[in-house]
Amino acid sequence: MKISIKQTMADGRNMSANRRVSGFTLAEVTISLVIAGMVFAGILTGYIQSAKRAEWSGYSLAAQAYGIQQLEQARAAIWDESSTPKVNQLTNLSMIGWAFSGNTWNGYSWTNIDIPYSGSNFIRATNFVTVSNITVSVFPPVSVQSVRVDTVWRYQNKNVTNTMVNYYAPDQ
Repeated sequence: MKISIKQTMADGRNMSANRRVSGFTLAEVTISLVIAGMVFAGILTGYIQSAKRAEWSGYSLAAQAYGIQQLEQARAAIWDESSTPKVNQLTNLSMIGWAFSGNTWNGYSWTNIDIPYSGSNFIRATNFVTVSNITVSVFPPVSVQSVRVDTVWRYQNKNVTNTMVNYYAPDQ
C-alpha cells in the first residue's frame, strides 16, 4: 500500500513527498497469534506427555526391580537332589498364602513401591509367584522348575503387569 503525504514546512512552503507506510493488517496479526498459540500448545502438550511417560517409566522400573527381587530369592534357594534327604527350597520363598495344586505352587507378596518426589506418591505392587515342576526326562530323571513372577501395579486407574520367568535346575 502506498500513501502520498503532503507536508507543509515551517516557513509555509508546501512539500510534496511520496512516503511508503507499511504495517500489519488485523488479519495478519490474528493469524500470527493463532499460529503462535498452536506452537505453544504443542510444546506444552509435549512437555506434559514427557512428564507422564517419565513417571510411568519410574514406576515400571521400580515394579520390575521388585519382581527381580523375587527371582533372585529363588535363585539363591538351595535345590540339591543328591543330598539325603533331598533339599528343595524353591518352594520356601517368602510368600503369603502358598497353595499347592497339580505340581504348581502359587503365592503372592506385596509392597509399596515409591518414586522419590514430594507428596504421597507410593503405589502398591503385588507379586504373584508361580513355581512349576517341569519334567524334562523320566529316564534319566531330569527336571527343572519354572519360577514366574507377575508384578501387578496401578497407573492412572489401570492395572499394569510386568512378567518375568526363569528356569532353575538342581544344584550340581
